[in-house]
This record gives sequence, structure tokens and C-alpha cells, in this order.
Amino acid sequence: MTGLSKRLLRRSLAAMVLFASAAQADAGFAAELCYRGINLSGAEYGDRSGVLGINYTYPSEGTVRYFANKGMNVVRLPFRWERLQPVLGQSLDGEELQRLKDAVDLIQKHGMAVILDPHNFGYYDKGQLTRAPATDLAFGDFWARLAVEFANQKGVLFGLMNEPHDIKAPDWLDAANTAIRSIRTVGARNLILVPGTNWTGASSWSADKLGGGANGTVMLGIKDPLDFYAFEFHQYLDSDSSGTHPVCDGSDQAKQGLTDVTAWLRENGKRGFLGEFGVAGNEPCLDGLKQVFGVMADNSDVWLGWTYWAAGDWWPPQEPLNVQPHGGKDRPQMKVITAAVGKKTTLAPACASVKPAG
Repeated sequence: MTGLSKRLLRRSLAAMVLFASAAQADAGFAAELCYRGINLSGAEYGDRSGVLGINYTYPSEGTVRYFANKGMNVVRLPFRWERLQPVLGQSLDGEELQRLKDAVDLIQKHGMAVILDPHNFGYYDKGQLTRAPATDLAFGDFWARLAVEFANQKGVLFGLMNEPHDIKAPDWLDAANTAIRSIRTVGARNLILVPGTNWTGASSWSADKLGGGANGTVMLGIKDPLDFYAFEFHQYLDSDSSGTHPVCDGSDQAKQGLTDVTAWLRENGKRGFLGEFGVAGNEPCLDGLKQVFGVMADNSDVWLGWTYWAAGDWWPPQEPLNVQPHGGKDRPQMKVITAAVGKKTTLAPACASVKPAG
């Protein structure tokens, strides 16, 4: 090859790279992330004796359609463990199970996947998970019964538990492994999302807050016979990472936390999912929200995606993090969120919600 030919080839390759980079930038935050969606809250409301439509609710079709039309492709669906399984170790409640199935069908009818989310914070009633009667075996029994109902259903992911806390990491690890083993024993090959303890916070992932070890060390002991799981993180942008304040004075901390767990995921060959995060609709918070999306988009080799917290038919307009539309108007956060969603595309094989057999 002549010197001229080499120079022309280099210029051609450089132009191709520049074009590809520009095309990726035009795609917004969503490049290659598998799942981009929303938490539709409501079925976790109230106590175990709550009445549907009075004390708790499942998403309406109007709400589901709204977020589907925004291009979202997944809903994290919180519900209450006690209501679905009124007696530990016994059958699931038939009526409540049907309501859950109807909600899943409605969401999937609008082209979105579903993450089943027992939204119990590591408790059953007032009993802490891993302690009698809510033992590891009871937790495994619950997941065996639930997994049978949705085993290998395309577009259904299993989130083990919302935000376990007050549980030392080794104890939570045992409970999580028991649930995973139960899910696989009944033949379910669905993708499992595994949180840590201590609210599964990204910024505290490497801190031993409760004694017994940090999530970043202990949770490497997860055992899945199919090796088909991802770690679920939550991260809010207020100073205490609680998501209870309409300010984002913890934006830098949140970004650093996500950056750190990104490195942890890559170093350990794991995948991550950001199950909860949210901000108020003011400009500093929206800037912070863009940073969160940027971290995931820039590291889509280890991040599967995200579900924003939150929306739902009963969320009041005055709730700062809420993105449920009211009066036919989008909330301020939706402009940033829809930019991160991008265009709805067919999921790549690497985004499978059910691991192929064989």
C-alpha cells in the first residue's frame, strides 16, 4: 500500500469513527441500555387488610399508556408481600394474585416489561426478614410460589425485595441465596435483580454500616445456578440519599457513588440496574438527573438500565419527585427523562429477561 493510500485509509476510518460518535450522541442517553422505565407505585400502599380502590391500587390503563407512549419499555411494579401471601408458608391469595397478573398483562399489552417488586423493605408485617417467622425458608417459599406463576414468561423480571435494611449483609446474603435457589428449583429462568442491604444505596455500597461487612464485599457471595442476575442499586440526590427532600445537595455524592459501583461491577464481571432514583423539578436537580443518566449511558456494558421513582395514579401533584401527569401536563422532570429514554427499540439478545434453555 502506498503512503497516499495509507493516508486516505486513515482519513476514511477517522471519518467513520467521527460519524459513529455523532450518531451515538444523537441517540441521547439511551444508547445500548436495555431497560428504561418507571416505578408505578400504588399496590404496595396500605396494610395487609387494605381494600382495593380504597387503600391501594394497581396502575390504570391510562397511566400505563402514558409512560408507554413516552417510549419507556419497563415498569417496576411494587406490591405488598403480606397481601399476596397472607400466611407464611401457605398458598398465595388467589384474588390478589389475579390482580397482580392482570396488572402484568396490562403493562405487557402496552409493550413494556415488568419487574415484580415485593416492596417490603426486608420485613413481613413487623417481623424482620431472616428472623422467625419470616425466616430464609419462608422467603424462599414465597419466591418459589410466585416464580411458578411467572416462570419463563417473556418480559417478566424478578426483583427479590425492595430496600432491605437493618439486616447485616451476611444474613441478607443467606436470604437472597435461598430465594434464588427456590426460583431456580421450580424451573424459572427469569432474570433476577438482587439488592444489597442498607437500602441498597450505591453511595454506601462499599461501607459497612451495620457490621458484618459491606455490600461490595459480602454480596459477591451470591450464588445463582444459571448465573443470570444483576445487582439492583438505589440512589437519590439529596444529602442523606433518602429521596425525601426537594433539593439535590447530594448530587456530587450520588454521581460518585454510581461511578464507584460502575467500577465495582466492571471489576467483578457483574451487571447493575438502578431501580430507584428521582429528583424534584428544579434546575439544579434536573442537572443532577442528567449526570445520573450520563453515568449509566457511558457505561452500558455493565448497566442494564433504570426505573425512575416514581409515578402512580394516586401520587399527589405536590410530591416533589412525582412524574405522574396532572391536568394533562407533563412534569418538569419528563423532558430530561424522555431524552434518556430515547426511541423504543427491539431488545438485543443480551437484554433477555428469560435465559434460553440449553
